[in-house]
Amino acid sequence: EQEKKKKLSKKKQHVVQLKEIRLRPQISDHDLLTKLTKAQKFLASGAKLKFTVMFRGREMARMDVGTKLLARVTEILEDVAKVDKVPETEGRRMTQIMSPR
Repeated sequence: EQEKKKKLSKKKQHVVQLKEIRLRPQISDHDLLTKLTKAQKFLASGAKLKFTVMFRGREMARMDVGTKLLARVTEILEDVAKVDKVPETEGRRMTQIMSPR
């Protein structure tokens, strides 16, 4: 009896996938748009997205560039995704999590 209930509850569960897209602060426009089209496909399949901006060397002095980049990503994807977690810096990485609308 209990095994049947466990099976049924397991069948109804939905595992949310988290896909990561890594960016650099000096990414070109075309490269960014290519990554964002891939991101839209991930969102359409129902996965959450984690955008990671990786900084190296002197890029650490200009963290605002990464913040502007993530703001731009949010602006482009605002019709298909919403921000779950605002940009947060941990060491050399800045991350933001988005989920489908």
